[in-house]
Amino acid sequence: MEHSEPVPTEESTTLANALVDALDAVLSCSRSVVELAVATFIAGGHLLLEDVPGVGKTTLARALGTAIGGDTRRIQFTPDMLPGDLTGVSVYNQRTGSFDFHPGPLFANIVIADEVNRANPKAQSAMLEAMGEGQVSADGRTWPLPDPFFVVATQNPIELEGTYPLPEAQLDRFMACTGFGYPTAEAECAMLTSPDSAQPLRSLHEICTVEQAQAMRAAVAQIMLSTPVARYIVDIVSATRAHTGIRYGASPRAGLHLAAMARAKALMAGRGFVIPDDVRAVAVPVLGHRLVLQDGGYGVAVMKHAKRLVTEILDQVAVPRAERRTAVGGFMRHER
Repeated sequence: MEHSEPVPTEESTTLANALVDALDAVLSCSRSVVELAVATFIAGGHLLLEDVPGVGKTTLARALGTAIGGDTRRIQFTPDMLPGDLTGVSVYNQRTGSFDFHPGPLFANIVIADEVNRANPKAQSAMLEAMGEGQVSADGRTWPLPDPFFVVATQNPIELEGTYPLPEAQLDRFMACTGFGYPTAEAECAMLTSPDSAQPLRSLHEICTVEQAQAMRAAVAQIMLSTPVARYIVDIVSATRAHTGIRYGASPRAGLHLAAMARAKALMAGRGFVIPDDVRAVAVPVLGHRLVLQDGGYGVAVMKHAKRLVTEILDQVAVPRAERRTAVGGFMRHER
């Protein structure tokens, strides 16, 4: 059977890697975290950053907002926050005698949701609709959000008293989740001696426009995913539902997100098709935060254990053998 081989535009691949280079130059976190953040954005998902305070989670989110362009809003979540503080409210206009809708901070291309686990369930439900549907409901009406719409949420896994752990349904809305870890001694020393240490993003400028960001996302969607690789993704997701130590495995949405992230990884590598290595490279950050373990719990230790289980599954699931790809008149013939 013959399949067309859509090739990502050179501009999209170049821009995606330019974003990585620009962020890596001003941030103290590892390059792999930056690559994951950019891949999540161009794959059309949302990113959850979970780590101890002071390692640069909000700085990464701000850097993404600056480099991607468009409108950027930051929301500091608190327990007394109401859904209207996120979605916006209608205010009576005495001149017209009607109510005018005033959009809230969710109406932006990049939304930085700081300490999202400190929001109460009502506010979290408003975020759930925005992330899952690309829209918000307010005053009996539905309002579409800008395109692209990208949420970078942060949460601190310590000082959990008085917080509201994100329910599994909302965690499942995040395409990827990762932590930073502490920077290397060299990176921390460079941060201390840099004249821009107080404002590390001072030298960062816009790398792409909103229209170019939309083009990158469209290019990712066109990356080819062959049937054997698709089956490999399904096998991995299915294995999480039967693995020892896991009470509830990954959802079908997790498989869709894993495929989207693998496509983004392929585009960043300049390929028009996904290979198993692309899937393996993103499986842990895509699947780890979605698993409910037999022992339950919440926090960094539980998340690390979940990610170790995903690594075990990757070692156990058979990798599809390589296919020969032969160019035939602009098409790719897959020969097993």
